Amino acid sequence: MTGPGDRGLRWPEGLEAAFAAYEDALMRDDTAVLDTLFEPGPDTIRSDDAGVLRGHDRIARFRAGRGGVARRTIASVDLRPLTDDTVLVVGASAFDGGGHGVQTQLWRRTGGTWRIAVAHVTGRARALDRSIWRIVGDPLVRGSAPRAGAETLVGVRVAVKDLFDVAGQVVGAGNPDREREAPVARDHADAVAVLLAAGADVTGIARTDEFAYALAGRNAHFGAPPNGADASRISGGSTSGPASAVALGQADLGLGTDTAGSIRVPASYQGLWGLRTTHDAVSRQGLLPLAQSFDTVGWLARTPDLLAAAADVSLPGPQADLDDRTLLLSDALLDAARPDTARALMAWTDAVGGPTRRIALPDLDDLAETLRIVQAAEAWRYHGRWVDEHPGSLGDDVAGRFTAAAAVTAEDEDRARRRLPELRDRIRTAIGGGVLCLPTVPGPAPGRTATGPEVLATRRATLRMTAIAGIGGLPSVSAPLLHVDGAPVGVAFVAGADTDRALLAAAAGFRPARTTSPASTPDVTR
Repeated sequence: MTGPGDRGLRWPEGLEAAFAAYEDALMRDDTAVLDTLFEPGPDTIRSDDAGVLRGHDRIARFRAGRGGVARRTIASVDLRPLTDDTVLVVGASAFDGGGHGVQTQLWRRTGGTWRIAVAHVTGRARALDRSIWRIVGDPLVRGSAPRAGAETLVGVRVAVKDLFDVAGQVVGAGNPDREREAPVARDHADAVAVLLAAGADVTGIARTDEFAYALAGRNAHFGAPPNGADASRISGGSTSGPASAVALGQADLGLGTDTAGSIRVPASYQGLWGLRTTHDAVSRQGLLPLAQSFDTVGWLARTPDLLAAAADVSLPGPQADLDDRTLLLSDALLDAARPDTARALMAWTDAVGGPTRRIALPDLDDLAETLRIVQAAEAWRYHGRWVDEHPGSLGDDVAGRFTAAAAVTAEDEDRARRRLPELRDRIRTAIGGGVLCLPTVPGPAPGRTATGPEVLATRRATLRMTAIAGIGGLPSVSAPLLHVDGAPVGVAFVAGADTDRALLAAAAGFRPARTTSPASTPDVTR
């Protein structure tokens, strides 16, 4: 086999057969054969537009969960021998459904066997990434000319989570069956309308985990949006599409919701600023609920200034100030984080140098379980009938969550609801006028090839931390101030009710750690 760019070079013995075997296995999705054609060990690399996978095992897990590739034929091949046993192969492909792609492979012969050591895949061009966006425009909805003297967001591109009404569109809630049946919205949700009135443009409607009932950012129907900070890791959810759009520069502001961490988690995973507002501070009119006792509106941005501008137009009127800017720490929350994350946070607070104080909080497992039960009961009350009428419509993880929600008894819910006011009061009393400081999540985002059990364990650990603001009904800012294991981890700040703008201003005054090593002392100034 030769191609127009190989300048007469011939295939080394055995390489053409290995290349053909790879193509055949790829078209048959024979992952066992594909695994044998990649070099074993931790140094093998596969990359594409979503990022880099390092190591044979991670590549194998990615292929196992991919579900095959689009049919294609090889249009041409170029060879560049580097040594007798190392050859660069560039194959141009034509897809049966239209479009072209390129695969670049470094083949290496060891013991007479050719295997791929490095591969990069360039797929055919997409009109839009359907894992991020449901619908986009240029823009989809243009903002109004703001009145003279008003706060302005002119030129800001907004990605709206697929839970908010956008006039002329439906709310798909991350599920294709729901999308087909949903009524067309006549009006914008209040949270959308206020941004448009300030001059912002709605670029499009972005994906969510189904019904916002997850934290991973993996949608069974549309795929996992890429992590804009580290493409080898999951994006986080459920405000997954808006977060990825902002992190990748496809939007400036993500409008989302946070019930149990759905803004804070993707903000932390993707190195963004995220604000969960005080419960009920921003109107939820025109928002499809998950659990109304905890649902809040919030935003994600690459800078705190834009987050503050969104808060200024969406939180009009007087707000409370912070009485005491002492950073409050909780040993229980530090213990809930991964050890390297806890060390990174403590090094950061030491470098900040301001006053800190330890506080006692309610039992974290009690908080997480109380939130889980009330959230489940409300989610089933609102969506249970639809779920029952659409068997098989949900992805396995969200379906399992709704099955568990259906099993919550009236007694379970009543007991949890009686706990809510007490736990909320204890959290608010413990924080008082100070600022609780904790890692937003236990650690960096899991890898994009992480298995279901790992993601589930991460969710459970995360809820123990995010439930503080959820149960408390309090504002929380996730600020991209740490790096752990080479990936971003947010620092979460939680303060008293209706201190949203003051809390964000305080968080914006901190500098990030200037190291990716949790063992190093970060250079932090205020």
